[in-house]
Amino acid sequence: MKSFNNLITKIFGLTILLTMMSCNPKGNTINTAGSTTALPIVQAAAEAYMDIYPGTNVSVRGGGSGIGIKSIIMESIDIGNASRKVNEQENMLLNKKQNELLETAIAIDAISIIIHKDNPISNISLKNLRLIYSGKIANWNELGGDNKEIVVISRDVSSGSYEVFNHAVMHNDLLKNNSMRLASNNTVATTVSYTIGAIGYVGLGYVNDNINVLSINEILPSKDTVINQEYPLTRKLYMYTTKTRSNATQDFIDFILSELGQTIVEQQGYIRIK
Repeated sequence: MKSFNNLITKIFGLTILLTMMSCNPKGNTINTAGSTTALPIVQAAAEAYMDIYPGTNVSVRGGGSGIGIKSIIMESIDIGNASRKVNEQENMLLNKKQNELLETAIAIDAISIIIHKDNPISNISLKNLRLIYSGKIANWNELGGDNKEIVVISRDVSSGSYEVFNHAVMHNDLLKNNSMRLASNNTVATTVSYTIGAIGYVGLGYVNDNINVLSINEILPSKDTVINQEYPLTRKLYMYTTKTRSNATQDFIDFILSELGQTIVEQQGYIRIK
């Protein structure tokens, strides 16, 4: 009888615990995926949010803006992170699914052109950048640098950075055939850091002391030049959700837009949106 009473007590206690958890508005799981540019912001914000609300689990994955947007259109995640706006193909898929997304800008970024630390070049024009990435300029000595072959490093086609770069720099000109197409900002930064002659592009949050950043038309990416829109390769970072997003999802987005959330944006090397 004693063991039976103990069992009843345990079941009763478990029932109370589960009831309390179900009543806790922060006791939810939020699944996010997408842009690797936004990834540092979302990861840091998720950790801070879960520290404040330990009953909530925020899952953060990369994959690229294309993956994030497609996943939220298909409603397989709660938030699709993107470093670009929804494109025409995605809008067609949205219409087919009879879905509608809500767009929230969470930060401002600048696509930063990076080269190996030992490369003496410090500035480049948009025209020459396009000529490099199309293969028409193949050696740094054509730009006054050392006699070294240029190793062209790009993002892959699922990347929002690739789409923004292709539109703003390439004007849809074809990318050099033997260019390296990498899946994340971190991989690009790392590869450039150990490849003499390399050139690549990353979000502001991935710039570090192991690489050099080129100015474009004598303008370096910085808080001032981005806010004033002097630097030509600026963009916003977004979170996409469905119109029927949960209260927990809205809470997390509101947190990123809060003073603490925007401080996290700055700590990760990006520029606050508000």
